[in-house]
Formats: sequence, C-alpha cells, structure tokens
Amino acid sequence: MRTVGAALTDAGIRYETAWSPVMRPPGGLTLDDIDAQAYTHMVFTCGPATGTAIAELHARFAHCTRIAIGVSVINPADPVVAGFHRVIARDHPHSEPRPDLAAVAPLASADDLPPVIGVFLTAGQQEYGPRRRHDALIDTVRHWLTGFDAARLDLDTRLDPRDWRLPATPEQLQSVIRRLDAVVTMRMHGLVLALRSGVPALALDPVDGGGKVTAQARALGWPAVLAADAVSEASLHAHFEWCLADGRAAASRASSQLDPGALVQGALEELLDCLVAR
Repeated sequence: MRTVGAALTDAGIRYETAWSPVMRPPGGLTLDDIDAQAYTHMVFTCGPATGTAIAELHARFAHCTRIAIGVSVINPADPVVAGFHRVIARDHPHSEPRPDLAAVAPLASADDLPPVIGVFLTAGQQEYGPRRRHDALIDTVRHWLTGFDAARLDLDTRLDPRDWRLPATPEQLQSVIRRLDAVVTMRMHGLVLALRSGVPALALDPVDGGGKVTAQARALGWPAVLAADAVSEASLHAHFEWCLADGRAAASRASSQLDPGALVQGALEELLDCLVAR
C-alpha cells in the first residue's frame, strides 16, 4: 500500500485509501465510508486474486477502471482475475515472478523505529491463593500494550525442550533478552534476567501486598516496579517511558554491579556450611 501510494503521489495522482475497520487509522476511511461513484479507478493491492470479497469490489466499482497490483494469481481463469482491466502480478503461473511491493516500501530510519519489548505474563502462581491479582493485571497490561507503539514479543521464562515456542536452555532465553530494548514482566525471573543482561524492566507484582517480584526488585535495588493495586494504563505508561529513557543507563549500571560473588555469597556460604557441617 505504501509503495503504491508513494508512486501515485510522485506522479501527482490524487487517491484515497480504504482500510478495514480494524486497521483504519484516525481519520482514515473504510469501504463503508466512501462513495464508489466518486472514483474513476480502483486499485487492489496485495493478496491472492480470488474470492468473494474481490468479486464484490468488481460489482461495486463496475464503472471504474480496475487494476490489481502485487497480487498472486492462482488460477488465471478465475472470474475475479478476469474482472480486472489490468493485473500486474507478483506471481503468475505463466510468467516469471516479480519482487513483492513491500520489498521497496518506504521505511522508517533505524532511529525512528519503535522499541522491541519482551512481555512476560503469567496466569499461574496458585500458591498465592486469595492474594492473586493476576487476571485483572493481565487484562490491564494487554489493553495498554495494544495501544503502545512497540514491537511486542510474548515470552516466557519457563524452559521446555519439548516445545519449540519456549526456550530449551538459559542461553536461548538470554539470547532473546539481550536483543530487547526493554521488558514488561509479571515474572520474577523476567526482571532478574533482564537486569543481568543490562535491559531495563518494568516489573509488575500480581500479588496483593507484594510477592517475589517486589522482593527481588528490592533486593536488586530496581525502582521500576508496580504493586498490583498501583497498575493502571497511566502508571504503566509513565514507568515504561522511564525504562526507555533513564532506565537504559540504570539497567546497564545494575548489570555491572551484579557481582556473583558478592550478591549471593551469604546464601552460598550457608549452603556450604550445611553440606560440610559435622
């Protein structure tokens, strides 16, 4: 769509884009909003050139010159294909394939791309009983994330070599986390492993009164933590903006201060005392 739009703009051709109701941006038009009689041409971009939805476009824009570009032609004899005055296919049984239009679509510069965030949610932890606020917290976070401009990855700290969707080793999980700009986590290890890799984390404690997420944030001196009753879309946004700004340097400092010998030395000494006690 962007490739075609840029070409039309460069050529001085006026056009309007019709969006699906789900994808429509603010001020955008859907097919239901437009008067088909106001147009001289209809351009269909991308997708397979088949199906009832395109057949309906042919009927609605019957008075227009109809062009398909960047489409896949499965059956050249399909009435939907024949309904176009011109088909500029990306792949066609009787011709060599062309590059898809997305290959040269206008793209943002690296500095203008949205952040990549890893999201660690959990609906488990039944051990906390009536103190669990997991469901309400997940609903709020999901709604906030839907409106947040970021590339979002649904992740889990659980290891399972049987399921390709989960990391099989700690190194596989670390490899993903190190490539993130930030983390949003209800899981304690999402916080710990993010800071271990120098990645800022917005830690959300789903346990009323505070559970292991809050305890670990306190142990590591990490400020970006929200109690279950403090989570709102406004507080999520404010704390996450801090993570993407000052939080980057704070996470880097936290990572450099994670001295394995000093941080857990007391616990390891207790273990060794137990093992070697006579």
